[in-house]
Amino acid sequence: MSAECSSYLNADKVLVSGFSCPRAGGDARAVFCCGFQDVKYCCDDPHSFFPYEHSYMWWLSVGALVGLSIAAVVLFAFIITVCVLCYLFISTKPRSKLDTGLSLQTAGKTSCY
Repeated sequence: MSAECSSYLNADKVLVSGFSCPRAGGDARAVFCCGFQDVKYCCDDPHSFFPYEHSYMWWLSVGALVGLSIAAVVLFAFIITVCVLCYLFISTKPRSKLDTGLSLQTAGKTSCY
């Protein structure tokens, strides 16, 4: 079993001629053409060819980093807000004991005659 990697223009716009997989001197299991439209190589996974340019994956990575950064900032702001609110709640609490509104009196001794 073998696959043909067709010729392509790499990222520097240089024409790379097509080749057969597996390549001479390469891994005998690498019988599939893998990679992207502008970067091709032989590998052993039949689902590893992506019909995009390699830079497409870079933009996906940048998008993921931006999304994760925004999520981290929102989480950090939430944690700071909770800490500030807890501090304000604790620091504004009255220092005296809680007044229940009931006056407590000690019961006097009563005798039964």
